[in-house]
Amino acid sequence: MPIPLVNSIASWFLKKRIHQMELFIKYPHEVQQELLKNLLAKAKNTEMGKKYGFAEIRNQVDFAKNVPIQQYENYQDCIERNRRGENNIFWPTTIKWFAKSSGTTSAKSKFIPVSEDSLEQCHYNAGKDLLCMYLNNNPESKLFTGKSLRLGGSKEIYKNNGTAYGDLSAILIANMPFWAEFSSTPSNEVSLMDDWEVKMGTIVDETKKENVTSLAGVPSWMLVLLNNILETTGKGNLFEVWPNLEAYFHGGVSFDPYAPQYQKILPKEDFRFYEIYNASEGFFACQDQNDSKELLLMLDYGIYYEFIPMDLYGRETEKAIPLAEVEIDKNYAVVITTNAGLWRYKIGDTIKFTSTNPYRIKVTGRTKHHINAFGEELIIENAEEALKQTSLVTNCEIVDYTAAPVFMKGKEKGAHEWIIEFKRPPQDFDKFIKELDLALQQVNSDYEAKRYNNMTLNLPKIHQAREKLFYDWLKKHDKLGGQHKIPRLSNSRNYVEELLEMNN
Repeated sequence: MPIPLVNSIASWFLKKRIHQMELFIKYPHEVQQELLKNLLAKAKNTEMGKKYGFAEIRNQVDFAKNVPIQQYENYQDCIERNRRGENNIFWPTTIKWFAKSSGTTSAKSKFIPVSEDSLEQCHYNAGKDLLCMYLNNNPESKLFTGKSLRLGGSKEIYKNNGTAYGDLSAILIANMPFWAEFSSTPSNEVSLMDDWEVKMGTIVDETKKENVTSLAGVPSWMLVLLNNILETTGKGNLFEVWPNLEAYFHGGVSFDPYAPQYQKILPKEDFRFYEIYNASEGFFACQDQNDSKELLLMLDYGIYYEFIPMDLYGRETEKAIPLAEVEIDKNYAVVITTNAGLWRYKIGDTIKFTSTNPYRIKVTGRTKHHINAFGEELIIENAEEALKQTSLVTNCEIVDYTAAPVFMKGKEKGAHEWIIEFKRPPQDFDKFIKELDLALQQVNSDYEAKRYNNMTLNLPKIHQAREKLFYDWLKKHDKLGGQHKIPRLSNSRNYVEELLEMNN
């Protein structure tokens, strides 16, 4: 079949989905209530369904009353039983796959259940929807005339007791439909290689000869790959390698710190960057407009949403509210109920709504990744914006960073201690420190109040990281590739102390 015809058929098929999206955009609350009812009905005879009386729940109020909000620790025993081959515990269908992600205080790793329903109705539908939105916004696209360079996790699939676990991207690649494999590079065999550094070289060799029209992967790791491509080929930018490259679909970490570096290697004004918001627990939102930083919350993927206002999070008065009650520009922790059997589960992410008609969001950080040692409530969104402003003023480029509190000792004031790896360091380091401090005050009034006359906080302490410090830290902890990322902000000094020791 001629390539232009393939492109036309794919575009026609994907655009049909637009009408279904219009339904949940027009009737968001009805779609979510119906979805909740269906999830409860399907799981009413599971162990958890009987325990919490799913059959008697009639609405969201009953649901919130009957079913407690859960964290991974509450699920751990059930999940371990499921991994050993027991079924019908929290979801009625057999669950064979578990997405391995970073651990909690009580477990080295988390194993998130991935059902057939969630694979098909959530993750794979999301992939099609993302393409659908992109093609709808860019009718002249030639996306399907070439291949998508996907960068998945570097973990193999490990099998045991009839169940398997691995990085979510590895699970998706291992189960992907034929059409997705046909239109992707590198091959599944290379994508699932375990040794990240060997895999990187193999991907470069395999993909540099392909007609790549799009990229998909986590910005930090994709940047490493793309720089390797340029170094190997001796080209000045990526369009010299892949002249038909037109879009990059990214997620997993904030894109803002990496944007200047991507713009250098992708120097075309009409090149498209599209953000997605997914995790081991599900696919939640994606950019539905060109040149936008807002993500459309996807309401028909088998995920029912609730939100905890962050000013109540972790308190006795903590309460989750449904979609109908959220407000714009307020920070919320996300709670999900899914078609893989997670019931009222805290995923650990925080978001803000930028619009309620339709429901669009932006990701602001993690419930655990913030600094609030002195009442300053510094979240990742604040840090990213302040670093972006400071980089512009001081003409520098940042590769990676982390920050933690310096706790008060006696009469000594507190402070924030940063470790920053630069691609291009500032010429005046003292100016960088002062500008970052001012930018943080500008974006966070609580931080500003604590810095007033050095009342509680002194100027930030900043260390320049040696080259590849964060890469080496990730390698040391077997976290190269995939969804692994640098912990940006922490209320403890564990990460900072280890990194400082490695830096010296």
